[in-house]
Amino acid sequence: MSNDNANDGVAAVVNDSVISDYDLRQRVAMFLATSGVHPNADNMKAIRRQVLTQLETERLQVLEAQKKKISVSTAEVDKAINSILQDNHLTLEQIKNLLDSAHVEMATFRSQLAAQIAWTKTVQDQYGDRVTISPEDVDAEMKRIAAGANKPHFRAAEIFQAVDSPEQDAQVLKNMQGLLEQIHGGAPFDAVARQFSQNPTAAAGGDLGIVQDGQLVPELNAALEKMHPGEVAGPIKASGGYYLLMLRMRYEPEGTKVPDAAQQANANPNELPLARVLLPIGPKPPKSLLDNATQVALVLRQHIPGCEGLQELVGRVKGAMYFSLGKMQLSSLSPDIRAALAKTTPGQTTQPFQSPAGIELIVRCDKPAPVMQVFHMPSRDDVEQQLYQEQMTVYARRYLRDLRRVANIETAEDRALKHAESASAAIR
Repeated sequence: MSNDNANDGVAAVVNDSVISDYDLRQRVAMFLATSGVHPNADNMKAIRRQVLTQLETERLQVLEAQKKKISVSTAEVDKAINSILQDNHLTLEQIKNLLDSAHVEMATFRSQLAAQIAWTKTVQDQYGDRVTISPEDVDAEMKRIAAGANKPHFRAAEIFQAVDSPEQDAQVLKNMQGLLEQIHGGAPFDAVARQFSQNPTAAAGGDLGIVQDGQLVPELNAALEKMHPGEVAGPIKASGGYYLLMLRMRYEPEGTKVPDAAQQANANPNELPLARVLLPIGPKPPKSLLDNATQVALVLRQHIPGCEGLQELVGRVKGAMYFSLGKMQLSSLSPDIRAALAKTTPGQTTQPFQSPAGIELIVRCDKPAPVMQVFHMPSRDDVEQQLYQEQMTVYARRYLRDLRRVANIETAEDRALKHAESASAAIR
């Protein structure tokens, strides 16, 4: 932290380790920048509280790593960043520009990733020698998977927050309801999972891999059975806390007849239902304004799931304008727009482009045809890795719960309340 922030206020103290207001502001700004959420005064308070809770958890994890003399190298953080860039089809320069536009230091992004890596290494150091996956374990799991090949399978992702004691239940539920509102408001599920989920899957955007019908606890399995790809369910109370679940893909039982690609794909239409998003900066804007508007459009594009809810989403972006174009004959569009649309599929959005009016996005409002996929048996290596991850997740939860039970965590609000009570007692 720079000297300019040395006298910054204290947001919380975790076992004598200070989380400054600056730390908190940076993380809130980073979440807003990477998620595309545009909060009002009410949900900004909730976001701040959620981020502070996560910072407190991370500080406990980092302190435990330091206690065990576990370090994280620059190369390990670089590898994690590269993985995020690949998953989101971004460049490092785009990430830097995004953070710069929100006045977030790159060090804030790196420190969050370092904390996740440190915790993973700490859990492995503490419990790794207790987790042994034998060939017999893999055989048994392969047999179970083969026996369930006639069942649906689900590629799912999770956000989990623990309830360590009954008095925490209401607050954790409220936190998870707030996260669900942010996702419905356009925040990407994986970005929210990386920021707020308390399971080790957070580092992978909450990804659970492929699970078989009946494999998860009943509460979560029942939700998956009713979901369609792209849907998010929750908060669901199960197995030590609350979950949000996202279904990425459903796989039909092995042997299901799948239509060929030509049958599954939409025919190339002569007309399309379209919507237009405009950032009106005029025909000859200054380079700084052009670059900023293009960056805003790139971020906005990542959060557009199609035309449903698009007007509301655009309305939360200062200066952005929404237009419903209805069904448009492709032949009536400019060659540039036709070329941009040719690179999209149903429900997708074009890359930002400059027009005399400003920076524009064109959104396809047609629905993609359901694409049926059939489950195929995983490899032994995949099964072994999943068994290992499942056991480490159980240990990680237990470890963090034990750390919380003996932790001394005091927020600025707690300190203010104590001072007020002390003053009141002195007057009496």
